Amino acid sequence: MASMKPGFTVIRGARLADPGLRRAEPTDVLIQDGIIREVGVGVAAPEGAAVVDAAGMVIHPGLINAHTHGHGGLARGQGDKWTLELLLAAGPWISGGRTLEDKKLSTLICAAEMVAKGCTAAYDLTYEFPLPSREGMDAIAEAYAEVGMRAVIAPMVADRTMYEAIPGLMEALPPGLRKDVEALRLRPAEETLSAMSDILKHWRWGAADIRAAVAPTIPHHCSDAFLCGCMKLAKEHGVGLHSHVGESKVQAITGMKRYGRTLLRHMDHLGLVDENFTAAHAIWLDDDDLKLMRDRGAALAHNPGSNMRLGNGMFRLRRALDLGVNVGIGTDGVNCSDNGNMYEALRYASMVSKVQSPDPRTWASVEEVYKAGTQGSARALGFTDIGAIAPGMKADIVFLDLNSLSWIPHNWTVNQIVHAEDATGVRHVMIGGDFVYFDRRHTKLDIAKLAIQAETARARLEEASAAMRHLYEKLEPVVSSFCPGLAAQPYHLNRYLCDAPASGV
Repeated sequence: MASMKPGFTVIRGARLADPGLRRAEPTDVLIQDGIIREVGVGVAAPEGAAVVDAAGMVIHPGLINAHTHGHGGLARGQGDKWTLELLLAAGPWISGGRTLEDKKLSTLICAAEMVAKGCTAAYDLTYEFPLPSREGMDAIAEAYAEVGMRAVIAPMVADRTMYEAIPGLMEALPPGLRKDVEALRLRPAEETLSAMSDILKHWRWGAADIRAAVAPTIPHHCSDAFLCGCMKLAKEHGVGLHSHVGESKVQAITGMKRYGRTLLRHMDHLGLVDENFTAAHAIWLDDDDLKLMRDRGAALAHNPGSNMRLGNGMFRLRRALDLGVNVGIGTDGVNCSDNGNMYEALRYASMVSKVQSPDPRTWASVEEVYKAGTQGSARALGFTDIGAIAPGMKADIVFLDLNSLSWIPHNWTVNQIVHAEDATGVRHVMIGGDFVYFDRRHTKLDIAKLAIQAETARARLEEASAAMRHLYEKLEPVVSSFCPGLAAQPYHLNRYLCDAPASGV
């Protein structure tokens, strides 16, 4: 049952999740060569078509992760009580020293988890130090191809370290630490842009729906010339541009100090914000920023799990949707949000929209959250043919077992997908008509072997990164004091006054 391509496949007796219905109704789905051709009751299938008996199952389009980091796979569980800035300070420790095999392995871990938890495509902002490389990106693409998943892979790049990017932070370091941090300087912008150009010119994974993109990591971590260089590469190659914008209050204040305007408006001033642009997190965007995103046709990637885990605040999902912005949902990396479970991300997105106000009229509905995690995320990735079970769409389909405890009883399908499903109900996952996960087992991957490889790599990297861990331990008291102090400053944006990270904008 591992593969059903090429030719015809018909799914019989499934209940199709439909936001317009309280309970999913029985439906058949006809698939030809990985494309959905017909959806309905009693669909006729050609003689010899493979038949999938889906009685007792709910099907929904594969969830789509609008923002994650494959390099985080080998760094799961490394930190607690980390702000975003502490996570960045820990980067050389928890993500450094990787071999080519480590880069692939880390991504395999993340992709395997996402597929097993109902996710069929992801926007992966991955990191290589000191430069992104064609070989490294190929290894990461190979990981997604081996699992059978679609992906957009964007090397995460900058030409300034956090210590150079945040005003006053370098000066706050003792002289000895300052010298250590200066050794972490990034390569000149020209070298990084040249490496990116080489990757994009030689990208060979498009046929597998594994695409390339460009990710200037955080706007103020990049010089204006570097941001414009990234934009030029993205436009030349017709690929997406993705950045962390307004993730923490430190970022928001830094933007105003450095540019005299919000980070988003500065990026727009340089020409980066358009229909191919995705802003991750976007907690500290004001209404004018959101309207600008809408008007440019750009997308937001909402990552509620890491937003809470890192103490960054609460994204205003209701407001963004009301203003007409396209919103996708992501998990962020497992190094800061602990898992790649998109069902959890959906639930968090719903809960975070509700906890900000006692007025239900200001909350996002389950239908809106479900749409964000499928069609909204697909648009953020730049795909037009995934995110729905409908004729002409690619057959990326998740099968949920109605005998699993999250579905006993089955009252309201989409509500239970968003609020009750925790991935334990995932029975099968089909991508492009091919079962990449069947009867709760990967069909293309040996998970026991993966676990052994991961533990071997963990032990080796723990020893190899001991010096970087020691450096982090010296940096932590300074970063954990200076950055919250910066964030404690009142943040004025138009009519808005934001005093605490938990309040949002």
